[in-house]
Amino acid sequence: MTSSSSAPPWLCLHHQPYRVSWGRTYHSTHWPHLLWLLWVWLGLGVWPGSCSHQHFHPHSIKIAGDITLGGLFPVHSRGPHGLPCGEIKKEKGIHRMEAMLYALDQINSDPELLPNITLGARILDTCSRDTYALEQSLTFVQALIQKDTSDIRCSNGEPPIIRKPERVVGVIGASASSVSIMVANVLRLFEIPQISYASTAPELSDNNRYDFFSRVVPPDSYQAQAMVDIVKAMGWNYVSTLASEGNYGESGVDAFMQISREAGGVCIAQSLKIPREPKPGEFDKIVKRLMETSNARGVIIFANEDDIKRVLEAAKRANLTGHFLFVGSDSWGAKSSPIVEQEDVAEGAVTILPKRASIEGFDQYFTSRSLENNRRNIWFAEFWEDDFRCKLTRPGIKIDSEKKKCTGEERISRDTPYEQEGKVQFVIDAVYAMAHALHNMHQDLCPGSIGVCDKMDPVEGRMLLSYIRAVGFNGSAGTGVLFNENGDAPGRYDIFQFQMSNTTNPGYRVIGQWTNNLRLNVEEMQWSGGDRQIPDSVCSFPCAPGERKKMVKGVPCCWHCELCDGYHYQLDELTCETCPFDMRPTPNRTSCRSTPIIKLEWHSPWAIIPVFLAILGILATSSVVVTFIRFNDTPIVRASGRELSYVLLTGIFLIYLITFLMIAEPGAVVCAFRRLLLGLGMSITYSAMLTKTNRIYRIFEQGKKSVSPPRFISPTSQLVITFVLISVQVLGVFVWFAVVPPHTTIDYEEQRPPNPELARGVLKCDMSDLSLICCLSYSIVLMVTCTVYAVKSRGVPETFNEAKPIGFTMYTTCIIWLAFVPIFFGTAQSTEKMFIQTTTLTVSMSLSASVSLGMLYMPKVYVILFHPEQNVQKRKRSFKAVVQAATMSTHLSAKSNDKHNGETKIEPDRTQ
Repeated sequence: MTSSSSAPPWLCLHHQPYRVSWGRTYHSTHWPHLLWLLWVWLGLGVWPGSCSHQHFHPHSIKIAGDITLGGLFPVHSRGPHGLPCGEIKKEKGIHRMEAMLYALDQINSDPELLPNITLGARILDTCSRDTYALEQSLTFVQALIQKDTSDIRCSNGEPPIIRKPERVVGVIGASASSVSIMVANVLRLFEIPQISYASTAPELSDNNRYDFFSRVVPPDSYQAQAMVDIVKAMGWNYVSTLASEGNYGESGVDAFMQISREAGGVCIAQSLKIPREPKPGEFDKIVKRLMETSNARGVIIFANEDDIKRVLEAAKRANLTGHFLFVGSDSWGAKSSPIVEQEDVAEGAVTILPKRASIEGFDQYFTSRSLENNRRNIWFAEFWEDDFRCKLTRPGIKIDSEKKKCTGEERISRDTPYEQEGKVQFVIDAVYAMAHALHNMHQDLCPGSIGVCDKMDPVEGRMLLSYIRAVGFNGSAGTGVLFNENGDAPGRYDIFQFQMSNTTNPGYRVIGQWTNNLRLNVEEMQWSGGDRQIPDSVCSFPCAPGERKKMVKGVPCCWHCELCDGYHYQLDELTCETCPFDMRPTPNRTSCRSTPIIKLEWHSPWAIIPVFLAILGILATSSVVVTFIRFNDTPIVRASGRELSYVLLTGIFLIYLITFLMIAEPGAVVCAFRRLLLGLGMSITYSAMLTKTNRIYRIFEQGKKSVSPPRFISPTSQLVITFVLISVQVLGVFVWFAVVPPHTTIDYEEQRPPNPELARGVLKCDMSDLSLICCLSYSIVLMVTCTVYAVKSRGVPETFNEAKPIGFTMYTTCIIWLAFVPIFFGTAQSTEKMFIQTTTLTVSMSLSASVSLGMLYMPKVYVILFHPEQNVQKRKRSFKAVVQAATMSTHLSAKSNDKHNGETKIEPDRTQ
């Protein structure tokens, strides 16, 4: 094996024409730039004065072999001020490149893999710049360019000596996605397969544009999916994104946003970009903008190490330590460099890194490298100086006095810290993937052949690509290496969290894994200050039970909470529905429950008073009836009209009795008796009174005209008239029974106040206010008619009849019922309607019955019991004498009134 850093290929005299052969027509926006580069790189390679030809491979390592692989590594960083290359990159550059050399050594020494075939390499430095890498990668395609040298002659007339360049069958690399994209556009022109060990940009999965590109690391689309799953697992739905300008950062964030949109449940508060060349104060502005949506504490960050560090510094300057909850991509991973001196700000950061393992064989290999045994690596001396901070002596170059001289006895890991770079495993897997593809291709094309057969000389790129996509083997870390149809490796990630508190060894801790699905150990997570509770990063907090979400237009993760008030309950998180009419919402308003059923209870204050009055009335009525029965043949009882008195007392008794039916629990039987007795008691009472007043009125009106008595004034006639009047009420009730059979109903409208906790269903008989009034209307007609006759009969002497007591009874009764009407109908909208109306009705009926009982019968009972001397038979007078006496009494009363009015004139009695 040899290494070279030779001069460019100078040709002798003329520009030479070239014929470039590739297998297809290439359509790309990169085509003009690529064509120009090819023409300049090949066409201007002419310099007079020499006929020797050497191939120009600037900054490259050449490893001789039967089959040559290309390698692209960022050995140096991007150069400042227009320079292509900057400082050496020890881990991402030298470690990764040495990993390829280590893999080649292992493969070439393996008798089972590519036996009798040696893999060589041409390794180039990309200097972390895509355009520079594109120029370097043209080295890989020069063997595919057919050069016409027939017209070229050296100064001595001889043809030039042109050594055929080695043919690169496949390329390992590159590292940065932007570099891989640029290089892939050239390599696909010449059908050279490419396997990257670190490029994760999602757009490289486009098999139409990058059909010769494969990678052993999963694309950022998988990483973005894993990060979306992490965000969801922590219950976040409102996050911001932050990306470094460039392909990696922007495509990573785009993938995250697209997946979050498709999956739903995660909204992006802000999506910010860090410029390639940030101005002073740029990061402070970024932090200030992030705080504009302070609820979005979660920050998804796809950025390079320097940008991550500056964001943390800016957050610390803004005194926001512990506020932001970072979820970092694999560019953050488990690295310590982005968080040095910013540990308190980074505490709790969740980061992701492709699943990897430290390769012990490589550690042994790399730590044994020295200046003596690693001359094939042309950059190793530069690495040596940087790693050990010393200076190698070179002829003609004076050593800086401030730097110590390298002795060559220094040893990696012994004299300087060493930690295997994270992508070493993937570099080794990429080389092995190419080797396995070549091995399988050799077995199919060259069975039994030793070395490379004619069918593999040259190796056909498209066929090799098919073998690459078909490989499947256990990689250096023991995990499977395989590719899907787009050339992507399966997504396998470790989830880390940077923890400081409550740990004996502060640092990154593995808290989960992602392999197509997330396995996260939430109980192992901890946040700022050692808090185990996952912080919130939500636009709006969950609504309380019984509240619906009123979404903010255009932001599906933001909402306002609205209470399902009144009789509404929460149907789902967005909808409030009204409970069924017979139900009310539960206290937390998440469902409906049955409305309690109530009725008027016996122990209720609304029932106690009516029952008390009714009991007194029943006792009083019973006493009167008993007294009348005992003294049935006495003059007072006979004079009061025994037959009608018993009928009237029966009506009064029924009026008192209806109170108990009105308070009793409604049922079909109770409702039937309510209908029947509610109007029957009053109709009996007032039918009897009407018959009495009508009899008295007719007698005295008849006496003014004639001495003969009027018809139908006998007791039998009076009973018949009374029962005819009563039958009208009974007939009406039975017709009502036939039309609407009595039944109960539950009125949910009566007690349905704004507060559903107070809602009640009232069990009642199916009697509306109107039907109740209709039931009483006939009795009221009888009452009014009786009152009219009482007024007309007011002039009859009280010593002769009951006209005046009946009149006073009817006047008082009318007053009671006039007061009843506004109270009954005025409480129709009250929540206590049923109680008030029942009490009002029963009390009014009891009072009217008591008035009738007290004015008509109590004086008689008093005389019968306490003044029996007055209960004697008086002299009988004829009908004519009675009429004349009444007439005389009327005139005397009129004269008396005239005297009281100041008139002394005495007029003769014209009735005599």
